[in-house]
Amino acid sequence: MLIRHADPDRDAAACLAIYAPFVTDSPATFESVPPPVSDFAARIEHYSHTHAFLVAEEDGTVVGYAYACPHRERAAYRWTAETSVYIDADHHGRGIGTALYEQLLALLRAQGMRTALGGVTLPNDASVALHRRCGFVQIGVFPNVGWKGSAWRDVAWLACDLNPAADHQPGPPPEPGPAPRL
Repeated sequence: MLIRHADPDRDAAACLAIYAPFVTDSPATFESVPPPVSDFAARIEHYSHTHAFLVAEEDGTVVGYAYACPHRERAAYRWTAETSVYIDADHHGRGIGTALYEQLLALLRAQGMRTALGGVTLPNDASVALHRRCGFVQIGVFPNVGWKGSAWRDVAWLACDLNPAADHQPGPPPEPGPAPRL
């Protein structure tokens, strides 16, 4: 398996093909209509400039992706990223999500990010387990925050401390930088 930075032109259609069933057939994402491929390419481009967007390839085929994006727009949040991972249904349970997240979290650490956050629509034991394997701890649940699949959905929030030593560093943290190349 190869993990690499996503290319908007080359990878948007494959990533969208993975994502679309989560939109149409599951409550995992709160989008209700899959975006056009051009919009998905723009997401890859945008998140790649500020954080990172990675794909996992097997035999030249994209089988999963993970990305980080800003948590919120206010300046004090600039050291916090939200993360997401999506794996092709035929490739679940093979460690691809863990491998993607390990690379993504390493890039976020290298950028100077402090905290990674993941939101998981409940119930989703596999996603919660993936986050925990990668060092996330559950910090709360937003109850009944989204209506999808004919039901109100809770979202668990999980956090990963990317730099625990920062608690003991004097002065403000350095500004986060662009994601390094793999």
